[in-house]
Amino acid sequence: MPDCSGLTPAFLLTVACMALATYLTRIAGWLVLRGRSVGPRLRRVLDASPGCVLLSVIAPSFASADLSELAPLAVAALAATRLGFLGTVLAGVLSAAFARQVLPLLLG
Repeated sequence: MPDCSGLTPAFLLTVACMALATYLTRIAGWLVLRGRSVGPRLRRVLDASPGCVLLSVIAPSFASADLSELAPLAVAALAATRLGFLGTVLAGVLSAAFARQVLPLLLG
């Protein structure tokens, strides 16, 4: 059975606030842009937004000296040169899971 000791009220409140913020930005975008046509420049900005958000989530890992955080970043960076968005995310997530579960056992 997994250890759920990290599920503190503060953690759950943080996740709930992040979900609310995500919902509010989506609904605000819909309210602002409904009934308007989106030009090519704005379309490019909107298309780039998911990647920018993902980068802001993983950027703190770049400041780490821990191999289990740096190795998945290298894998994701390499995957980004060869694969699309979904393939890059999958490569990063799978390599992070491997690095966090297997590397400590090997380097033990």
